[in-house]
Amino acid sequence: MDMNKNIVLVCLSLLVFLSAQARETSDFTLPRIQVVPIKDTQSDRKYELYIKLPEGYSENEDKAYSVIYYTDALWHVELLSGAAEFIMEDAILVGISWRKDIEEDVKQKYGVHASRFEDYSFWKKTNPEHPKLKFGQASNHLDFIRNEVINYVEQNYRTNPNNRSYFGYSLSGLFGAYIIMTQPDTFKSYVLGSPSVQILTEEETKIEFKNKRLNVNVFISHGTLEKEKLSEPIIEFVTSLKARNNKNLSIEHVVIDGSHQTAFPMTGVRGVTWLSNLTTEED
Repeated sequence: MDMNKNIVLVCLSLLVFLSAQARETSDFTLPRIQVVPIKDTQSDRKYELYIKLPEGYSENEDKAYSVIYYTDALWHVELLSGAAEFIMEDAILVGISWRKDIEEDVKQKYGVHASRFEDYSFWKKTNPEHPKLKFGQASNHLDFIRNEVINYVEQNYRTNPNNRSYFGYSLSGLFGAYIIMTQPDTFKSYVLGSPSVQILTEEETKIEFKNKRLNVNVFISHGTLEKEKLSEPIIEFVTSLKARNNKNLSIEHVVIDGSHQTAFPMTGVRGVTWLSNLTTEED
């Protein structure tokens, strides 16, 4: 990696770190980001979309753009926005927030991100240590993304529906793996950072593939310091994907220097680079 890319990565990492505490207590603002309220009409839950249009969008009226959708929006928006600005500048970014109308006592106990434990989990069992959390809402949340989020974006912006991508890290990366296994046509390409995919095969939380063949591209990564915990399950997951794909698809497994926390910035940069290369090849 050349010096300029190293500088970009350091700056993005610092921006994520320095703004973390401020985001917990203040409304979200960032230049060129449109904040759009949206409701899950099935559950009546309220969310926000953070939509960033590329420079030149208004001038290029005949151009359709690829879209990168990402969950855990407040944690990921600065990194992905900066990475796309330098690497994949002709993409629309759509961040999906955590639930905005979460109960105050739940927010106080678990933080403003409490809904991620519900929305990204597919296991239904109750946890006596967390009686306020309703685990196992992944199917409902995926329906919300498919039927309302994507429909809203594609009806209001010039998008290429054949080039939708998903980015998720940690639990939202596991949610991305769940999407691949249950409704893979939601996105064309998936960037999954440090997902605990072993949960997909455990007896009480096991998920089966719904499709014998998959028409998806997958980038999956983890940190070197996570190797003992994640390496073998991810290899098994990649093997199961390869058994279902075709020769035109790309599946890339990357091990990144660092821990679960420190591997995140490079996952964003390398994931966006991978998406950019896919787009270039398709063009």
